[in-house]
Formats: sequence, structure tokens, C-alpha cells
Amino acid sequence: MKRFFVAGTGTDLGKTHIASALLRAAQARGLSVDAFKPVVSGFDPDAPETSDPARLATAMGRPEGWAEISPRRYRAPLAPNLAARLEGQTLAMVDLVADCRTWLEGRNVDLALIEGAGGVMSPMTDDATNLDLMTALTLPVLLVAGSYLGTASHLLTALEVLRARGLTTAAIVVSESLDAPDLDQTVEMLRIFERKTPIVVAPRDPDWSAAKLAALLL
Repeated sequence: MKRFFVAGTGTDLGKTHIASALLRAAQARGLSVDAFKPVVSGFDPDAPETSDPARLATAMGRPEGWAEISPRRYRAPLAPNLAARLEGQTLAMVDLVADCRTWLEGRNVDLALIEGAGGVMSPMTDDATNLDLMTALTLPVLLVAGSYLGTASHLLTALEVLRARGLTTAAIVVSESLDAPDLDQTVEMLRIFERKTPIVVAPRDPDWSAAKLAALLL
């Protein structure tokens, strides 16, 4: 079984878009898949179909399965610890790690993805970040970056902190908005600074195929 943690260099860069496309590409290769997002904030229970877990569930062909993908769901579009506090709850890293490990132990699929919330260093609990969750799980990381000015610095910084924790980055995906300028020069520059990890450019187009990414990872 191939297992990856889908992380971002920041917030709202297309992690779910990339993860969903990879799930579809893996299924197109005849592989079994599953996905887990241990905590999601900004979740509207009156419109669950608009949420990240629903997008992941739809990509796998089971749109009603969003509740299993994200067991901890909070309304406020804030960091998970803050959103949970507004609902009278306290998130603990030990619980998030246990949720992920239990989920992984119960999977018998060819590809299993765990998607984080926010960026690599985004707070998940009052005293721990996404990076702490990734460190506990020790999964290879699929790192998603944006296409904005400054993305090179944010990406290279994220790579440094991942390596400092002993984590492996399996691939980098530059998530390009449809109206972004041409990224050829930026991507070539990134490949000079980062020679060890394959880099894939992914337009934020719902019809984008992750076949190339799947071929690299699976």
C-alpha cells in the first residue's frame, strides 16, 4: 500500500484539488483508494457537498461518505484549534495522531491519502502544528505549493523544515490558478534549487488529470 500525507506550503493552495485528482488517476489505473482528513474547519453542515471531505468522497465515487473522511468537523473558517474552541471542544494532538493511525490500520487499499489542514506550520491544536502530526505519522509527503510571487521562498522553507524533522518529500505539486502568469521560468528555477524531488505543475482546473503524478508515485 502506498501512503502519503498531503501538505501545503500555505493555506488554500489546492491540496484537496490535487488529492482528488490523484485519487481519480489511481482509480483509472485500476487501483483501490481511500482518503482521510482528520479535521476540517469552515464546514457548513447545511451544505456538506461544498466541503473538502465531500470533494474527496466524490472523487472516489462515494459522495455520501464525507462523514467518514472527516470525523472532526467545525463551522468556523479558522485554525482547527480555534474553530473547535468556539464549539466547546479542545483538540489534542494525541487524539489526531490516534485517529490517523487507527484509520491507516483499517485500510487495505493500494493508495491511502491523509490530507492536512492549512500549511505545514499551521496550528492544529493549542500547542502543535501540522508538522507535528506529520512527524508522528512519518508518511512520505506530497507537498503542494501555490503560484504566487514568493512561492519559491515558501516552498524551499517548507522543504527545509520537513527535512529537519526527518520527513521525505515524495513529490512537489505547483498548483497554478487558471489566470496565473506562465510558470515555466519559476518551475525551472525551483528545479535548480530542489534537484532531489520531482516537481509537477497542476492547473486548478477541475478537468486536470493527475496521470503524470500518479505515474511518479504509484
